[in-house]
Amino acid sequence: MTRLRRMKRLGERLALAGLLSCAALPVAAADTITVFDWAGYEDPAFHPAYVAKHGTEPEFSFFGDEEEAFQKLRSGFKADLAHPCSQSIAKWREAGLLEPLDTAKLTAWNDILPGIAGMKDLMTAEGKAWFLPFEWGNTVLTYRTDTVKPEDVASLRAFADPKFKDRVSIGDNVDDAYALASLAIGLKDWTTMTEAQFAEASAFLRDVHKNVRLYWTDNTDVSQAMASGEIDLAWAWNETVTTLQKDGVPAAIKKDTKEGLSTWVCGYVRLKGGEGTEAQDYDFLNAVTDPAISTYLVDAWGYGHANGKGMAAVDAKLLAEKGYADVDAFVDNTLFQAPMPTQMRQKMIAEFEKIKAGY
Repeated sequence: MTRLRRMKRLGERLALAGLLSCAALPVAAADTITVFDWAGYEDPAFHPAYVAKHGTEPEFSFFGDEEEAFQKLRSGFKADLAHPCSQSIAKWREAGLLEPLDTAKLTAWNDILPGIAGMKDLMTAEGKAWFLPFEWGNTVLTYRTDTVKPEDVASLRAFADPKFKDRVSIGDNVDDAYALASLAIGLKDWTTMTEAQFAEASAFLRDVHKNVRLYWTDNTDVSQAMASGEIDLAWAWNETVTTLQKDGVPAAIKKDTKEGLSTWVCGYVRLKGGEGTEAQDYDFLNAVTDPAISTYLVDAWGYGHANGKGMAAVDAKLLAEKGYADVDAFVDNTLFQAPMPTQMRQKMIAEFEKIKAGY
């Protein structure tokens, strides 16, 4: 989606949110909360119930990846809520950044999809709840169908194929990068990665770097590059192909590469030291997990919603089209971006910086 069109849609949603808030005649809060988030998730269509109740949007501050967010929080940045993903929860908790959640105040806690709620060490630890899942999806090979033949991308090794020199984009995101590399070397559980496998995965990323035209930081970057014809091949989230196809760009995803694809779950956490009110925190958390937003999340963004009741109400044809009809099938032949040993992740972070710098 072009920036202009995206801004237009955002303006329309803000106007709608304003109408909803006026209709509800709320008493505006004297203060608000700050949500530390990925760019784009300020979309008012994700939390209309919050706006209707408080008459205002939360404040949003943005990060490019979770390591950036982690370091900023460690250095003293204050926010009330944040939006990390599955692989970062243990690290953030161990660093003392999180407040436990009061599940009695979470209206959708018991409606989380069983396939997500059952993921080891994802939502609870030490007898407490720490993480409220919001959305789930894939990082997957995405390509221009008018310039790339399906048989040329039957393997994730295509990212390192010299024929795609200067025509590739992967995220400026250590987790997605090493998910790609792990899959490419045949590893589907990166929590067991050995030193030899780490070296092999890093070598693969160095070969990919030779082909990289752009390390994207958000969906707008990679979508625009693919729409303009600047790149032909990307390791991208479900959102990318959804926005490209809605804009009429000939693009598709390749879920059946022989090595598979990556799966992730992201959601919200409460941060220590937040300056907003606890009540507003829970109003926002309940708004983003309201089953009423499930269809929008699936249709407009291409992601699954963690609320099982909401997903059950989504049109079956739309779920099938987006690949969310069966959670078990969705995670089959994938690398789930689960929490990994902190020492290994720190090595990945350091090595990925070297790779991007050409070393």
